[in-house]
Amino acid sequence: MVQAGKEDKNAGEFRSLLETSPGQAARYLEGVHAADRAQWLRDVGAEDAWRVFGELRTEDQAELIEYADDDLRAVLIVRMSAGDLRGVLDELPSDEAADLLGEADTRVAEDVLAAIDSETAQELRELAAHEPDTAGGIMATEFVTVGPDERVGDAVKAIRKQGDDAEEELAVFVVDDEGKPLGFLPDRVLLSQPIHTPVLEAMVEPITVGVAQDQEEAARLVEKYGLLSLGVVDEGGSLIGVISADDAAEVLAEEAEEDLLRMAGASVESLHGRATVLRRVRNRLPLMGITVLSGLLSAKVLRWFLEAPGEGAGTSDILRYLPLIIGLAGNVGVQSSTILVRAIAMGELEGPRQRAMLRSETLVGVVIGFICGLLLAGVVSLLEPGQLGLAVGIATAAAILCAALMGTSVPVVCMRMGIDPAIVAGPFLICLSDVSGSVLFVAVAKALLQA
Repeated sequence: MVQAGKEDKNAGEFRSLLETSPGQAARYLEGVHAADRAQWLRDVGAEDAWRVFGELRTEDQAELIEYADDDLRAVLIVRMSAGDLRGVLDELPSDEAADLLGEADTRVAEDVLAAIDSETAQELRELAAHEPDTAGGIMATEFVTVGPDERVGDAVKAIRKQGDDAEEELAVFVVDDEGKPLGFLPDRVLLSQPIHTPVLEAMVEPITVGVAQDQEEAARLVEKYGLLSLGVVDEGGSLIGVISADDAAEVLAEEAEEDLLRMAGASVESLHGRATVLRRVRNRLPLMGITVLSGLLSAKVLRWFLEAPGEGAGTSDILRYLPLIIGLAGNVGVQSSTILVRAIAMGELEGPRQRAMLRSETLVGVVIGFICGLLLAGVVSLLEPGQLGLAVGIATAAAILCAALMGTSVPVVCMRMGIDPAIVAGPFLICLSDVSGSVLFVAVAKALLQA
C-alpha cells in the first residue's frame, strides 16, 4: 500500500540511488509498481532512464513499457537493440507488441521479425498493417475459444491451457468450425454454472465489430454494454481478435483528451513537450487566423457605428480594434492554461518537467504574438491612416505574451494554493486577459497616436 506523501519520498530515494549507481536504482525499482517506475524514469534524464532500464529484468522492462508515456517510450525504444526488443516483445500481448515494433527503428524491427518464429512474425505484421485508429489497430489476437458441442468445464480447461496468453482470462468465445462467433461466456457464467452445462445453454449473444470499424465506436460499444471483451471479426465474419475493456477505456480517454485540446485550439502533440515550439505554433496558428479575420470584420462593422468626423485615428478607431486584441490574447491564454491544467490533472507537472513546460508554452506565446503582431501591423496600416496599424501590432504582441504568461502561471499558482485549477483558471484567466489586453492596447495606442 502506498500512502500519501510516501510516493514522493520513495521517488527521492530512487533519485539518490541513481546518482550513486544505476544498478542500485534498478534493484530499488523491483519492489515498485510499474506505473511508478515509469513516472520516476520519466522525470530523470534520457541517459539515466536508459541506464536504469537496461539493468531491469526483461519482464520488468515489458511492464514499464506498457505504463510509459510517449516521451519515455521514445527515449527507451530508440536505444533498444534487436535482442533487447525481442526479449520485451515476448512478455507483451500482441497489440502492445505490434505497437512497440511500429515505434522501433525499421531495421531493428525487421531483425526481430526475422529472428522470431514465422507464425508470430506474420501475426505481428498483420496487426501492424491495420490502421491505428480502427478496431484492428487496437485489438489483441490472444483469446480463448471453445466449440459449440463443448461444456462449461471444457471452457474452464481451455482457460487453464490458453489463459496465460489470453487478453481476458475469464472471457471465452464460442465459435463454429469456421471461427465465426456463436456466443460469449462471461466470467459470471463460468463461475456459477455447473461444469457439465452445455456452452450453448450458458452462453450469451456475442457483440462484435468489423476489423475496419473506427476505434472510438468500438470502444463505446464496450462501455455501453459493460463488456469484458469485444470480438473483432474479419470480412467473412470469423473472429480474429478482441478488444479488452482496458483498451477501450484508454481509447475513450485519448479521444476525449484530443477533443478537449482541439476545442482549445491546441493539439495532442502539445503535450509532454513532444513537439517543437515551431511545430506547436504551426498547429495553433489556424485558430489565430480565424480570430484575426473575425476581428477585422468586427472592426469594419463597428466603423459604421463609431465613425467620427475629422482626419487621423481617434478614440473610436482604437475601440474598433479592441475586440480583436482581447480575442487573440484570450485564445492564446486558454490554449496554454488548458495544457497546463491537463498536465496538473495527470500528475505530469512535477520537477524539471514543470519548468520545461512553462518555458516552452511561454515561448510558443512569444512566437505567436510576434507573428500575429507583425501581420496585423501590416494589414491595419493598409486599412487605417496614421500609426494605428503599428499600435495594433505592438499591442497584439504584448497582449498575447501577457496572456501566455498568465495562461501558464495561473494554473500553477492555483495548484500551489490548493485550489482546483480546472475550476478557477478558466474564468479568472479570461478576466485577466481581457483586462490586460484592453489596458495594453489603449496605453500603446494613446502613446503612439498622441506622439
